[in-house]
Amino acid sequence: MILFNFENTPAPARRGPIPRSDLDFALTAQIIVAWAGEKGEEDPRLGWWPTDLVSEFGGRDLFQRLLPNTWQWATLVAVREAARRKDQALRAQAHDPDRIVSLYHFGFDVDERIDERFRDLRATVPQPSTALPDLSFIDEGWNRTRFREWTEGHKAAEFSGTSIGRQLVGEIPGTLQGRAQKLVAALSPLADQYPLPHFRRPR
Repeated sequence: MILFNFENTPAPARRGPIPRSDLDFALTAQIIVAWAGEKGEEDPRLGWWPTDLVSEFGGRDLFQRLLPNTWQWATLVAVREAARRKDQALRAQAHDPDRIVSLYHFGFDVDERIDERFRDLRATVPQPSTALPDLSFIDEGWNRTRFREWTEGHKAAEFSGTSIGRQLVGEIPGTLQGRAQKLVAALSPLADQYPLPHFRRPR
């Protein structure tokens, strides 16, 4: 018979706290960048991914017919996923891609918590801009200059060009909001292709 010594069994690791405001900031940034990166047909934007999900006669029209009560959230889920996949494809080209920290890849635990927060908000708050007030930026419509000013309004970011994108210089900020701010700032100057702002974790 096998006996277990429960006193010597390691306790499961506890997840450190992440302020809800940091999760909301990162999620809002992901959604705004995802929206700005759409190609758009009726409302051309940056064209970083070939979608037209957050526009009146594009994805919104389809989702309104399919999901009349939750279509607003559904469009944001879809466009965020399009951006995440592009981000993932570029990271996959890097040596040791797990060391890359980007706007859509903060690390497994943090990404999981952002996703959990996103699910909670969709389940409890009908209007996205009520749950995440800064999403009103999207409601105001596309303006390239305004988006560039929004990126530049975050913490200054120094970066160098690499084969996969813009690698930020210096230490990775200790907070999620700090990391997200730098990654957003490194989107400027705006480029024809998604520039994949990223940190590289040390070995």
